Amino acid sequence: MTAARLVARCVRGLEPALGTEILRTRSATVDWIGHREVGFRTTTGSGADDEVRLRTADDVFLLAWRRDDIGPHKSDLAALADMTRAVDLKRLARERRAHGGPVRFGGIEISASFLGRRTYNRYDIEDAVGRVLAERAGVPYHARRHGEPPPPGHSGWRLTLDGTHATLLLRLGRRPAHRRDYKNATIAGTLHPPVAAAMAQAAELLPGQRVLDPCCGAGTLLIEAHHTVPGTTLLGFDLDPAARRAARQNAGPLPVTVERGDAGALPVADRSIDRVLCNPPWGEQVDAGGRLAGHPERWWHELARVLADEGRAVVLLPEARGLGHALALGLTPVHVQQLSLFGSRPLLVRLERQRARRGSRARREVEVG
Repeated sequence: MTAARLVARCVRGLEPALGTEILRTRSATVDWIGHREVGFRTTTGSGADDEVRLRTADDVFLLAWRRDDIGPHKSDLAALADMTRAVDLKRLARERRAHGGPVRFGGIEISASFLGRRTYNRYDIEDAVGRVLAERAGVPYHARRHGEPPPPGHSGWRLTLDGTHATLLLRLGRRPAHRRDYKNATIAGTLHPPVAAAMAQAAELLPGQRVLDPCCGAGTLLIEAHHTVPGTTLLGFDLDPAARRAARQNAGPLPVTVERGDAGALPVADRSIDRVLCNPPWGEQVDAGGRLAGHPERWWHELARVLADEGRAVVLLPEARGLGHALALGLTPVHVQQLSLFGSRPLLVRLERQRARRGSRARREVEVG
């Protein structure tokens, strides 16, 4: 048995959710939580039973090495090449295989990023490290400098220079963790699966509960809810026929019901929904339609109407201003977390119905991530 060191990368703002998911596996300990990453250790034996599955992660890597960040000059790249010559490739191959990853390297492709002003670019970093790795492994190196995708079978590496550390990572799987097998159909505004997974986990689902997405789009939230806690009743509505087709195609045989419905007038009984998961159309990527067009506040009225007395909602909002409607309707924000997602900074918000016994002071307390 060996203790493998791994790093999971995520959307900015999801680091606490990712760290929590890692700890909930009960087979790993967290070493650090940093900018868009969580370092952790897991004890490995052999075989695919040790495969790491983290739904809130964009990607999962084995830690090849970590050292102090290098200097800002192009001549400093030689230090990265020297460190790469000391990487234990046999150990990495063994640990990746033990976690259910590919057996061989096949080829080398590497993606680099850095913070701060430097006299070299990301492609200079990639070439300095990738060529050494390829030479040592006896496989081809694919340069990303010209924008061409790597051939199939190449092993994905990542190198980050964050101003404090230089970190070299080897992707655990054959492709990034955020790519889902079910995501065969997409539409404008479709939600990033790890964000959807974080929302489903924040809802604290229980088997047998009724889970609703009033604007289900391609079905990502409902599908991630199923993978988080199987056995819930999953119901999605959307006015767009293309969205409904995409959701049904992505859900496939999963127990997800998708119907035509207006989020401003849902065909759902009062107080009948235990959990609401939603990325509403606030006009950022998708315009509101139906009864929400020109009257987006109706979305909040329907949410308050259908949510059960012990219910909970987890929603993605472009800004905090809309929470005034929630408070006026008896819905209390109990957690607010800002994300950085494809150039926008939405808020992941968890709301609960106010209860008289919690008192006015408790109603004012909001956990901010």
